[in-house]
Amino acid sequence: MTLSLDFTNMMAGALPHGAGITEEQLGASAARFRDVHTAVHARVADLGFLTLANNEVLLQQSLAVAEAVQGRFDDVLLLGIGGSALGPIALRTALCPPQWNALTAEQRGGRPRLHVLDNVDPATISATLARLHLARTLVLVVSKSGGTVETMAQYLIVREALAQAVGDGAAKQHLVFVTDPEVGALRRIARAEGITTVDIPSNVGGRFSVLSPVGILPAALLGIDVRALLAGAAHVTVSAGTSDLAGNLPGTFAVLQWLADRDHGRRVQVLMPYADPLRDLALWFVQLWAESLGKLRPDGQAVGPTPLPAVGATDQHSQVQLFMEGPLDKTVTFIAVRGRISEGRIPARHGDIPELGYLGGHTLGELIDIEQRATAGALAARGRFNATLAIDAIDAWHLGALMQTFALATAYAGDLYGVNAFDQPGVELGKQFAYALLGRAGSESARAEWDALPRPDPRYCL
Repeated sequence: MTLSLDFTNMMAGALPHGAGITEEQLGASAARFRDVHTAVHARVADLGFLTLANNEVLLQQSLAVAEAVQGRFDDVLLLGIGGSALGPIALRTALCPPQWNALTAEQRGGRPRLHVLDNVDPATISATLARLHLARTLVLVVSKSGGTVETMAQYLIVREALAQAVGDGAAKQHLVFVTDPEVGALRRIARAEGITTVDIPSNVGGRFSVLSPVGILPAALLGIDVRALLAGAAHVTVSAGTSDLAGNLPGTFAVLQWLADRDHGRRVQVLMPYADPLRDLALWFVQLWAESLGKLRPDGQAVGPTPLPAVGATDQHSQVQLFMEGPLDKTVTFIAVRGRISEGRIPARHGDIPELGYLGGHTLGELIDIEQRATAGALAARGRFNATLAIDAIDAWHLGALMQTFALATAYAGDLYGVNAFDQPGVELGKQFAYALLGRAGSESARAEWDALPRPDPRYCL
């Protein structure tokens, strides 16, 4: 069980045309990282994600719910948005067999399907509810604040549908709230109505919450080895205890991306796993990196890289053309899975046809590994920054390690950029305008600001 980072193709010695991070830049950043490391790890009381991997109380909350409902439900419906949804989706895609929801109950080992509503599009919600047998459905309502407008709208609709299907009293037995331990609308409803709850610690932000019951509860319901998931994360946390940049993998990732952005104009940062099960991990990373780092610094400067998801080898036939010959504004981080070389043997057939004959005797695992290495080499040959994050297998331990690596890297990058990686002030104004337009109490000042905005100008409307 290992995690390794090869960043040779980020460095000046490997790239042509004077491209690449210099040894001097990396060395100077090592001193800066020591200060960043100290600052981040000194905030452990505020940054609850650092201790989630060893929080036995939270783990037992999730395991107790999973055990209590085992066998009672065929489907789990998760209501959430942002980090409340992207993390559970990434876990299901990576750690359950492909097309999990299409498998039979026997093929799923009696475990439920998992459906995630992460938007308020009425077509999706109505179609999902029409497809589910609600009498055999458990609903997880995930909102730390208990007031997220999209999730609360979903909840009201689903709660009404449950009441119609099983009765208002019985509907409570189909609900679990994942929310703040003390405050918020969901906590108040749970106390008043006796609805089961599990906790999102008050010091854990949504996009950093996948290793809390936000991700651990749905994972446990699906039969994923959640202890191994947390063990992988704990391993990374311990190994990142050093302030020596050369020994800190999350720190090295953060520093490399920051240097590439600040000193080399590589402001688009691509995460490209060469594995279908990790495609939703890339989407989870996009929210983590974008919402944490795209900020205004105290001096008014706008900073933050733009993360972009890709998947190999699929995107070799779409985005890689841009990566190879488009603007010199990108880094590409590949995720390579090294333990699959012998999988998927390709039959030897049509040996007389050059386009097919050479494939016989190779494997799909070998092919996808070679394609990743070939793409990395091609990018490097053209002066394009790239690195390879390699894992031994796609399993719970390695996924926990990957997620904690990216979470820690994000925390370090926030301090490198000089911003708070744990807030999202740029999202708040839109929320306040939405509340005002919906008539939520206390939104009068936002309504006044909305009313002062320019109206659509007929000259600029087609």
